[in-house]
Amino acid sequence: MAGKITRKIGLAAAGAALGIAGPLAAQERTIAPAHLTGPLAGTLLPAAGQIDIADAPAMLIIAGSGPTDRDGNSPLGVEASSYRLLAEALQARGITTLRTDKRGMFASAGAVADPNDVTIADYVADTKAWAADLREVTGQDCVWLAGHSEGGIVALATAADTVEGLCGLVLLASPGRPVGQILREQLRANPANAPILPQADAAIAALEKGEPVDAAALHPGLQPLFAPQVQGFVMSLMAQNPAKLLQQTELPVLVVHGVEDMQVAEADVAALEQARPDLTVLRLDGVNHVLKVVPPGDRAANMAAYADAEAPLAPQIAPAIADFVASN
Repeated sequence: MAGKITRKIGLAAAGAALGIAGPLAAQERTIAPAHLTGPLAGTLLPAAGQIDIADAPAMLIIAGSGPTDRDGNSPLGVEASSYRLLAEALQARGITTLRTDKRGMFASAGAVADPNDVTIADYVADTKAWAADLREVTGQDCVWLAGHSEGGIVALATAADTVEGLCGLVLLASPGRPVGQILREQLRANPANAPILPQADAAIAALEKGEPVDAAALHPGLQPLFAPQVQGFVMSLMAQNPAKLLQQTELPVLVVHGVEDMQVAEADVAALEQARPDLTVLRLDGVNHVLKVVPPGDRAANMAAYADAEAPLAPQIAPAIADFVASN
């Protein structure tokens, strides 16, 4: 495994194009795991310039929080298409990708009756099923997991559960600390939240202990955050400690962190580095949580990039992933 490498580079450092042959067509894939009531759906994008798909590394892209689809978009206002852009950039770098819709959502809507009735363990089961399918279709002995944001926690939990058939992990804008701790920090970052912090702290503490809370008794501003239908999932999410999960696997791990990320802090990267000093960490100036290029310190532009599919993906990410995969 490669030793610890920390790089912080600007936008001008992106690699030159490889001049690979034109891209191959995307392929719709479905699987029907026995633990679900209907199929899961995704998009396979074969690597470009390969005589045989078995010649290319394969990577499963795991989506972040909420109703995020296989392309990285959400009806909650995210239209960045980050996963599609990443898959296309990796295709040009000789990597086959599979990106998927979560159980109960979008083209995977029939997989379960209620998409909110889910736990991290459920997402791990789905990830294992997709990884097995990707190995079968590509003929690879192992595949890579690339988790974005909450998807990074799913990737870590999967690797902590089993390393069979896994090559390594790519953690994109992923938390390194328990989500309850991050949520407390985010609420305190807005001075206007001061009057509701005691209620918020009590609710977070209860969920961390696996105890449901009465959302109707909370301040209206907190009720969406602690809605009854999502409390089961939130409890399972808060039970995860990404740094401790990381210590449970010896797989090679690349961490990609945008310096302009407003959701995942440098402290999260530091927690991961402390847990596994052999990590490869790529810190990117001028890059936000959805992996887009944004002006440093410009919050409005940062937020606008969440809804802009035309905004460029940080050009350093695909070359860094391709280099990491090739060296491991």
